[in-house]
Amino acid sequence: MKIQYASYQDTIDFLQRAMSEHPHLIRLQSIGQTWEERPIMLVTVSLDVTYADDKPALLYTGSIHAREWIGNELAIKFIEYVIDNYRFNPKLQTALTRNTLYMVPCLNPDGFEYSRNHFSFWRKNRRNNGDGTFGVDLNRNFDAKFMRNQNTHMNTYGGPHAFSEPETCAIRDFVESHDNIRIALDYHSQGNVFFPAHKFNHEVEIEGTDLNVLCANMNNEIRKVTGRQYGIHRGKPPAQLIHGSGREYYYRKGIIATVVEVGTRNIPDYMKNMSQSVAENIPAVVHALSEAINYSPLAPSRVLDFTIGSVTHDTVELQWQYEQRDDIYFEVYRSEHNKSPCTEENLVAITKSQTFIDTQLNSGHFYFYNIRAVDKVTKIKSPFRPELRLKTTLATHQCGRTLFPAREQVGYLSQNFSAKNKEHFGYNSMFIGVDKNRGVSLGVVAYDLSTIPEGSSIETAQFFLYPMNRVATKIEKYGEWSISILDSSQIDDIYDFNKIIDATPLHTLGQTIESDKMTQGIWLKWVFNGVERALLNKLLSDKTLLLRLQGPNTLPLGNDSQVMQFDIGYGPFGSGLHYRPNLELIYQLPEQTVALAVSSCNTIYQDKVVNDKLASGFDTQGNIVYGQLAFEHLQQLDPLRTVFTQACLTLYSRNSLSSAKDVRFTVELVELKDVDFKHVKQRQKIEYIGYEVSNEQLKERSAHNFIFDSYSLQELARLHKAQTPYYFIIRATAESQASNALVNWADCHAEQAATLNINYIERRNEPLPAPTNLQTQVENGVVKLMWDNPDSGDLVGCFVVRNRFHPPRSPFDGVKLYGGPDTYTLDNFGNADLSKYYGVFSYDHAPNYSEPVVIHYPGKDSK
Repeated sequence: MKIQYASYQDTIDFLQRAMSEHPHLIRLQSIGQTWEERPIMLVTVSLDVTYADDKPALLYTGSIHAREWIGNELAIKFIEYVIDNYRFNPKLQTALTRNTLYMVPCLNPDGFEYSRNHFSFWRKNRRNNGDGTFGVDLNRNFDAKFMRNQNTHMNTYGGPHAFSEPETCAIRDFVESHDNIRIALDYHSQGNVFFPAHKFNHEVEIEGTDLNVLCANMNNEIRKVTGRQYGIHRGKPPAQLIHGSGREYYYRKGIIATVVEVGTRNIPDYMKNMSQSVAENIPAVVHALSEAINYSPLAPSRVLDFTIGSVTHDTVELQWQYEQRDDIYFEVYRSEHNKSPCTEENLVAITKSQTFIDTQLNSGHFYFYNIRAVDKVTKIKSPFRPELRLKTTLATHQCGRTLFPAREQVGYLSQNFSAKNKEHFGYNSMFIGVDKNRGVSLGVVAYDLSTIPEGSSIETAQFFLYPMNRVATKIEKYGEWSISILDSSQIDDIYDFNKIIDATPLHTLGQTIESDKMTQGIWLKWVFNGVERALLNKLLSDKTLLLRLQGPNTLPLGNDSQVMQFDIGYGPFGSGLHYRPNLELIYQLPEQTVALAVSSCNTIYQDKVVNDKLASGFDTQGNIVYGQLAFEHLQQLDPLRTVFTQACLTLYSRNSLSSAKDVRFTVELVELKDVDFKHVKQRQKIEYIGYEVSNEQLKERSAHNFIFDSYSLQELARLHKAQTPYYFIIRATAESQASNALVNWADCHAEQAATLNINYIERRNEPLPAPTNLQTQVENGVVKLMWDNPDSGDLVGCFVVRNRFHPPRSPFDGVKLYGGPDTYTLDNFGNADLSKYYGVFSYDHAPNYSEPVVIHYPGKDSK
């Protein structure tokens, strides 16, 4: 028995001493009695505690499950921390001055003591069920979707009816008499994961971002202490969700509520593991306490209609609405991962405006934006508006693919189940690591690369994997998980454990992930570096990327499991397309090159034009002389399916200047109607091409390359689309008056005449028209969407997205329902009773996405 842990009486004795020594800070009371007549103690902490019930409050409950001792232990250590630090820690002082902490260290005293003294694995309370069994699972006894269960032997037996137990009645009565409670934390073990509350409808709720950000910010505090990463996991269809829990009861009453599962064992090594868990969670609780006021009536109202104004490959415009108030400003946060914290590190804007333009973004990348209003006097912040999720468009030269493994190409292989390993593919989950039952288990994921043309250049590659459950990863700080690229041409059977484990990796991706960095409910991402992308380019010829996922392969003495579970999206417990391991690729198609010969050139003096000669500089009187050359447009290339990737104008000089003056020569891409001095002098310059050429460079070499920058390349494409010639002017500049400084360039008929070299790819460069005639109807309780596809041979399909709160402006601004060539889909996991918006985007092979066609579905309550 771990005697370092406090008993329930130890806890009461400590709290009574704390109250007597700090009566202005701590108040202690019993809120009810258990079956065995133990008091259910609640401690109130606040500065000044006399006014505690007038402040926004955080409710902390611990050890509702008897064997989960962390809740009681953390409560004691947190009170000790407050007593030792509140006098000088400004963050703690502010939190306790503005907020109140209600803390029930142990909501299940009878079961807790039974677990300590008789049977450590005991979970329930100690009700006599009258049939020889004892106990009700108190976290199934609340009236939030209470589920009746007659099997009293079960550890999850929820009792004869909701609130049948004195313990749940006590906390219910306290909560219902204290409407100042704004946040609730229910501490459990094990798993190192947050389980935010839900409303059983599998759709985004207005508080969904508040729940995720609260957990992510607490996670951020945990990471500062130990480096550990907790998961954040709300449950997802078609998984069976918990019924009758306190978490959902609090949430149903408007309280931001989450379960915190701590550690990897119910009763861990006290000195090593429990002390770490306590240390990392103390600042997390302080943060949650400081947030209570931001969900109170004192807080500004939530921002309205936070939406996307526009998205390009490197810029996003965000828009929102709010009443005009001089005392309010807005904080905008940006992250590149879901369920990220909102802290100073990712605060990208503080503004009074109701728009924000975010620039210098990466093309084809996901971004997540959050916003809240702030009172500039009190610094109290509003709840969050639901998070915006978007993906920047691809740059014009890029193509993108999101690849998913086929059912038969994703699964796991176990050392001890070789005969059944093929059955592990496309079914349920991947189990990766080692345990006594399976032996060593490896994950296998194969991607078909045949849709990426050989010779393409991979610009970015990212592999995503969804951790589903880490409960079987029981050993703290033991083992690492990694991903290796295998040579698929050397493996003729991916279902053969020995061939996969014995394969020599071509490369191992990035860094390994240690056990205490493993999460559940937060996507893991491996970003390919330059070496890995180069290898991926070579594998395009094999048409397959074969990945092996491996974890620890041995166990320490006396341990039986160190296994991580990952979702594959298939099978009865898989969660569909959204949760399959996916490979995000951005690439450029193989380039082709065309060299244009100059079609005409002229030397333009103040008083004459010399045809078929190309010179520029200054004449004997010091007047400027222009060189002009033209190239015919590329008739053979369809402007709609051509993207210029690079361009270079090459000129050849015939002489240099004898003058010592610093004379330089520049090239301009211009709009030009007439070739004479007047029109050239009044020309409309589009852009300089490349860098200027000095006289020293003229002496060193005869060939001079003028490379197009991004803007001039874009303008060259515009002229190509307009099917007009490309005109260039060669102009001389000097530091002071120059004369008799004329450079002759190779003319149209010379052996080394000027050439315009253009690299291009064949890719559609404009979106298709939007779909039309979008309609909804309800069939068998499910919303059905129907639309008409645009009439185009370039159509690949349509992308359908659902958003509860605003019309989708990006195909990633909400929940994806469908992507493909059909003209209908079903919102199978949506709630037909709730109002929402649907958006449908057409897309081509690039893919370019059209503007959306949007419809508002009013829901049952609005009819």
